[in-house]
Amino acid sequence: MIAIARAMDMECKILILDEPTSSLDEDEVQKLFALMRELKGRGVGIVFVTHFLDQVYEVSDRITVLRNGELVGAYEVEKLPQVELVSKMMGKELGDVEKLRNLGSDAEEAGVSVYGAEKLSSAAGVKPYDFNINKGEVNGFTGLLGSGRSESVRAIFAADKVTGGIVKINGEKARIKKPKDAMNHRIGYLPEDRKGDGLIADLSVRENIVLALQTMNGFFKPFSLKKAQAFADEYIKLLNIKTASSDTPIRSLSGGNQQKAILARWLLINPQYLILDEPTRGIDVGTKVEIQKLVLKLASEGVSVTFISSEIEEMLRVCSRLIVMKDRNIVGELSGENMNQSNIMHTIAGGNTA
Repeated sequence: MIAIARAMDMECKILILDEPTSSLDEDEVQKLFALMRELKGRGVGIVFVTHFLDQVYEVSDRITVLRNGELVGAYEVEKLPQVELVSKMMGKELGDVEKLRNLGSDAEEAGVSVYGAEKLSSAAGVKPYDFNINKGEVNGFTGLLGSGRSESVRAIFAADKVTGGIVKINGEKARIKKPKDAMNHRIGYLPEDRKGDGLIADLSVRENIVLALQTMNGFFKPFSLKKAQAFADEYIKLLNIKTASSDTPIRSLSGGNQQKAILARWLLINPQYLILDEPTRGIDVGTKVEIQKLVLKLASEGVSVTFISSEIEEMLRVCSRLIVMKDRNIVGELSGENMNQSNIMHTIAGGNTA
């Protein structure tokens, strides 16, 4: 609010607000909108950048849509329904989407819950939500950028401070307040920001692969070099990680091979539940397909997987159930015949999925 007040004090003719409501509560948002309307009445031009679609429609006269750094178009608000806006943001027209075949796991066991949460919330602004995943299931969180997908799964892994909720692992109440608690329950997490949150760039490929298992084992009980080498060699071969040796600094690898090394880290702990946030972003098509096949193979072996991707086609190809998010709230859940891009768009926009 102080930053907004500073901008107002300039008596500007054009005011650019970039995500001004992301850290405001509802009352503060309404105060800001009242001020924006007052400034508009004085002749000030306002550029309002936000990922909250309802807010766009509440205060804007015209919407400019950008995608992948390029202009899609500019539209009068009253002539652009929300579902069409979502379609333009995603880059697919509703009628152009071919329904993709569900490649869900044959091993998925209905009713056998691996992880369940009630009213889970975190300090990252995730609103309390309920969530469950069964053994061998691949589900996904989907929604537009900023919808709360990543924040929701970070709460499951306790990568952000958990502020509330009841968690059950295999039907038994569990306490997961920090990532090591999640790891002790054999939950793995590949983060959205591979370089910032996933890799330790100055360590070798081997050291990055054994990191999670070493943490669980305790740093006062280090693996012998021979044992660590055996672990690394096994997964370098299994995942076809292209590296000169396991001693190579991981920063020297391509993005796809770095991603495989982080996957190897979590496979090494023999996970029962694996959270993959944008596992195929920024990697070549061949590696992307390899990772998709690996996810389905793990599910067929009974591993539960939550898969997040900005590519809706990929989500439909890999997941058997989708949780749709908007403004850090779960607004719908799709499965079976209802799982298609048209219904995802309608759910995000607030329509029905009939």
